[in-house]
Amino acid sequence: MSDVTAVREEDRFDVAAMHAWLRGYVGFDELPEVMQFRSGASNLTYLLKYPGRELVLRRPPVGMKAASAHDMKREFLIQSRLQPVYPLVPSMVALCDDQSVIGSDFYVMDRVIGDIFRRDIPESVTAADVSVMADSLINGLVQLHAVDASILSELNKGHGYVQRQVEGWSKRYRNALTDDVPNGEKVMAWLDANRPDDVDSCVIHGDWRIDNVVFDLEQARIVGVLDWELATVGDPLMDLGSALAYWVDRDDEPAFASLRRQPSHLPGMPTREEFVARYVQLSGRACADFTFYEVFGLFRLAVIIQQIWARYRAGQTTNPAFAGFGDAVNTLINRAEGKIA
Repeated sequence: MSDVTAVREEDRFDVAAMHAWLRGYVGFDELPEVMQFRSGASNLTYLLKYPGRELVLRRPPVGMKAASAHDMKREFLIQSRLQPVYPLVPSMVALCDDQSVIGSDFYVMDRVIGDIFRRDIPESVTAADVSVMADSLINGLVQLHAVDASILSELNKGHGYVQRQVEGWSKRYRNALTDDVPNGEKVMAWLDANRPDDVDSCVIHGDWRIDNVVFDLEQARIVGVLDWELATVGDPLMDLGSALAYWVDRDDEPAFASLRRQPSHLPGMPTREEFVARYVQLSGRACADFTFYEVFGLFRLAVIIQQIWARYRAGQTTNPAFAGFGDAVNTLINRAEGKIA
């Protein structure tokens, strides 16, 4: 299945107005062909096909939204600052904060060409390729966490990151709660009572997973890292816990395994425990007990999905990919509760 499709009716924008604004940056006279990426559950992502050049446009969705996760200026700033020192970030083209153009802020960047792997992989991908994916994924996260965080100093709120995250995600869950998902109070209370001190303060991605990474398997390396909307300066083990909430092992129970959206189950991929051990080894950071970070990651993912589910139930999006999100929230909250029982 192609990564792009025709633009959904509720996600359309004035292409001519966008092009008139963008033309000064890219120099093309003809309107681009516009397609919509199937991925991107939070912010909307479009492919702009110009002759000889493909660009990507990002904008927030219509309807209720959490400010920081849909702040195009923030997302553009993060990537612009990171790209010179962490070249896996796509090259930024331009930011538009004139909402009269398409009705919201948006930015445009170059498309990174390579392979993105989602739930299933082509038969042509070998065991050696899977090993490359696993190693480069862990190495890429370690390298990101080693970037000098002072380049994003305005995002650093200082000590207390873990506490702020627990309080913030708990508030978001309560605000997005619908009558068909668990109230999550047991998990939120446990996280509040068991939160550790910050272990470090570094640049974190916030959504690190296989399908946000672009691979060049022929060169055995990562060529791009996408979706920086949740990036900030914070605790690296919280970032690792968030990343592993998506990581389904081969022997996980069917309900959780049904949520798999990346090929983490393949032979040659590390288990969650092995991923943590390898990260600790490469980063030099100690982690005697990963339980808190695992539970936080599951809860945080549940909140992200619940915010989208609330929009879907309210009719603010008709994307059929969101139809099962209520069930996913139930599965994640129940799994988190099982970890603290």
